Amino acid sequence: MNSRQNEILQIVNERKRVQVTDLSDLVGVSGVTIRQDLNFLEQQGYLKRVHGAAMALQSDDVNARLEVRFDIKQQLANKAAELVAPNETVLIEGGSANALLARTLAERGDVTIITPSAYIAHLIRNSAANIILLGGVYQHQGESLVGPLTKLCIQNIHFSTAFLGIDGYHQDTGFTSRDMMRAEIAETIIGKNRRNIVLTDSSKFGQIYPSSIGKTSEISILLTDDAAPKDDINALKSQGVDVLCG
Repeated sequence: MNSRQNEILQIVNERKRVQVTDLSDLVGVSGVTIRQDLNFLEQQGYLKRVHGAAMALQSDDVNARLEVRFDIKQQLANKAAELVAPNETVLIEGGSANALLARTLAERGDVTIITPSAYIAHLIRNSAANIILLGGVYQHQGESLVGPLTKLCIQNIHFSTAFLGIDGYHQDTGFTSRDMMRAEIAETIIGKNRRNIVLTDSSKFGQIYPSSIGKTSEISILLTDDAAPKDDINALKSQGVDVLCG
């Protein structure tokens, strides 16, 4: 992403929806250049193109996020499912790629899935998988359960592998989340010292959000796509993270 594209993304994220003509005036380049930049930013999963405008994706709406880079996320979900043994009990925290993982595992029907995500529980409700939905305070937009009750549930339930969603990764901050309460749930999960797997597409690299999610060295595996920056991959490996590119 170049400096102009970064400026465009900041404007879109601040205003939520911006017309191409307005972006052209604000950035000082032609509409053709703006459209080319928007196409690139959409392909990278940073925003969504709509007719004559661009919309921000900084939202906890899982359905909206699921549409972005769907094919890559499904590929990652398929790869992540290969890491789960028959009859294993896994905890799937949340996020769009993890929702696809939950559906893929549920179709197998040979796992127990624990989740604090009402969205995931609803998505796989008709499957043969055993589903345990944790209690807590319901977040309406993200359909996640958070708070002290959710943390207590996690502390008193057992699983062998946890799949975690993130909003950003930067070498200076590690893994981060835009939601402080979800970050607390992720920290509680990581604190169980099981096999902690972060499942994310490469668009999250270079992004920084307010709330940290554990220490990088506490993550066992990062599963991402081939477009992830090599410097970041090497930094993760140097902290003991096993990086798999699906």
